[in-house]
Amino acid sequence: MSNKLLSHFIAGKFDPGAATETIAVINPATQQTIAQVPCATEQEIDRAVASAKQAYQSWRTVPIPERARLMFKYQALLKDHHDELAKTLSEETGKVFADAKGDVWRGIEVVEYACNIASLTMGQTSENISSNIDSYSYTHPLGVCAGITPFNFPAMIPLWMFPIAIACGNCFILKPSEKDPITPIRLVELFIKAGFPPEVLQLVHGAKNQVDQLLTHPDIRAVSFVGSVPVGQEVYRTGTQHLKRVQCMAGAKNHMVIMPDADKEQAINCLVGSSVGAAGQRCMAISVALLVGEAAGWLPEIREAMAQAQPGAPDDESATFGPLISQQAKQRVLDFIQKGKDEGADCLLDGSNCNVEGYPQGNWVGSTLFANVQPQMSIYTEEIFGPVLITAPAKDLDDAITWINDNPYGNGTSIFTSSGWAARKFQNLIEVGQVGINIPIPVPLPFFSFTGWKNSFYGDQHAYGKEAVRFYTQSKTIMSRWFETNNNQSSQTFSNM
Repeated sequence: MSNKLLSHFIAGKFDPGAATETIAVINPATQQTIAQVPCATEQEIDRAVASAKQAYQSWRTVPIPERARLMFKYQALLKDHHDELAKTLSEETGKVFADAKGDVWRGIEVVEYACNIASLTMGQTSENISSNIDSYSYTHPLGVCAGITPFNFPAMIPLWMFPIAIACGNCFILKPSEKDPITPIRLVELFIKAGFPPEVLQLVHGAKNQVDQLLTHPDIRAVSFVGSVPVGQEVYRTGTQHLKRVQCMAGAKNHMVIMPDADKEQAINCLVGSSVGAAGQRCMAISVALLVGEAAGWLPEIREAMAQAQPGAPDDESATFGPLISQQAKQRVLDFIQKGKDEGADCLLDGSNCNVEGYPQGNWVGSTLFANVQPQMSIYTEEIFGPVLITAPAKDLDDAITWINDNPYGNGTSIFTSSGWAARKFQNLIEVGQVGINIPIPVPLPFFSFTGWKNSFYGDQHAYGKEAVRFYTQSKTIMSRWFETNNNQSSQTFSNM
């Protein structure tokens, strides 16, 4: 057990602060305590916001090319420390090393996008909109922004937020998940090493009380959040009631449609990897497979592939995924598996009693497969967030589209087919924000935006990409007219004043 006390980063200094309440950071593969994370006091959060607010007055005036150069340095440092970050991330989340490296890399890609901030924040001009009148606009930062990030991507999601916000000229308060805060602390250390003014980015730890203070703080202009649907709804309501811009990425129930003309091997391999990768703890995981027509006969091959995808220790290169983040998360998934059985779904593969040699205390759940699931079953209506794949037959493509559009979530979906007609019909009719065609997890690259729909997102502007730049900025529009004057008359007028 470790009693190492982690630090906040407030007003340019790392300091554990004065909190009496701490939360244990636990290795999910061993149940060993890695560190203790302090919960920030109200005074510490106020001090962090005040420091950021003061720093904003000078940071907003730093020329955009200078901000971009600092972001290039940060990008280079993240690349240099990529494997180190992934190792830390793997230890505190339980992710296998390959997944951990992917987590870090997808964050680096957003930092690369933020390096283009000069062109991303350009305004617009229009000459002679009326007689001798020109109009033009500038893009300005908002002030102090905040980000509340989840446990499942402790590198990627913070890097979705603060690099773009800060590149736009804002200052930022990061509140990472209390379950895995060590990776975000390292992100902050490298950020300061890149040469940014220390007060531009602040980091505070805690749980719900600290989140509530950020959501209601009068000096915070915008809040980004990632979490479950009930919490996302609460965050959105609270933040907007306190006159903040809020962007909430929430839960999901992502479907893959497999047409009978799809490449069977490719479709099954992609289905399995996208359902159990990262132990299913990602909002873009495929958790439902709709098997159209004759593809319903592929269940034996799907079961066989699922059985080969099993968890293991983070350093086990043969493991497909690691443990769940906590004992509570494991129990929640086990409860859903039991509900699926009780509700009459066919459990073709049960990972409830999974064990990994050498790690008897790990939060293990093996790959689990259900068939003949009905839309009223709780394993279909609720997000399980574990390595559980549920399947159902669909009569045809229209039936599959109806299943998906009737679902309250709209984060991601995919179709596997060799028919361009079917793919085009699917992408046009489906009511989901991110669509993959023969791609299982269609997470957009940073020059697009992460565009969940329906109950998967609350807000107006999405994460990263151009929408994030709009979220973290405001426009100033100017109308200008200049009169021709007589220099002699002007001079005589001033001399008589």
